[in-house]
Amino acid sequence: MSDLHPNLVVLQNKSLLNLFTRVRDQTTSPSDFEFYAKRLMTILAEETIADLPLATSPTTVSTPCSSFTGSFVDSTKICAVSIVRAGDSLLGCVRSLLPGVSVGKILIQRDESVPSKPAKLFYSKLPPNIESKQVILCDPMLATGGSACKAIESLVAVGVPPGSIVFSNVVCCPEGLKFLAEKYPEVKIVTASIDEGLNEEKYIVPGLGDYGDRFFNTV
Repeated sequence: MSDLHPNLVVLQNKSLLNLFTRVRDQTTSPSDFEFYAKRLMTILAEETIADLPLATSPTTVSTPCSSFTGSFVDSTKICAVSIVRAGDSLLGCVRSLLPGVSVGKILIQRDESVPSKPAKLFYSKLPPNIESKQVILCDPMLATGGSACKAIESLVAVGVPPGSIVFSNVVCCPEGLKFLAEKYPEVKIVTASIDEGLNEEKYIVPGLGDYGDRFFNTV
């Protein structure tokens, strides 16, 4: 169990160092950023999907020589939900691994009319039976944790148990992890990196900049 969050999984994959070096470099071109980010997110998505016990069923198959007992993932028991816009990049990788998986969308933005600029839910479109599924919540960056908590709150409001939610992200920081641990300790978090923390502008350090802008080439 991590001191930062009771349900935290940090990827251990040697290929991540090369990929992170590419995507963190501010001189990496938009096309290269997208290429290496997709490779990184595919690894993340595979590990996230492998950590869904309620959607995994044991099975025995026949091989050319004998039989093999393993398991398979039932995509009908899963719903992938993205926090728009950056989350759509990770959602694409999840969908490539789970063709036909049901999809939900959540739009959360800062309320600029309030001095504290709290996270505000602007739009939510979720499948009608989402409460019976394991939910993969997709957002590449976990900074303060405000947007993630607001998204989880909207899922819980429609009947999704916090323990059925897996929050998948590329980069997080201690501040965001601790905030989520206080609000939703039952939610599992699967991340590829825990960075040092937040700077005065609430950006993750060392981070990689605005993930959505760099991935969708709107810098």
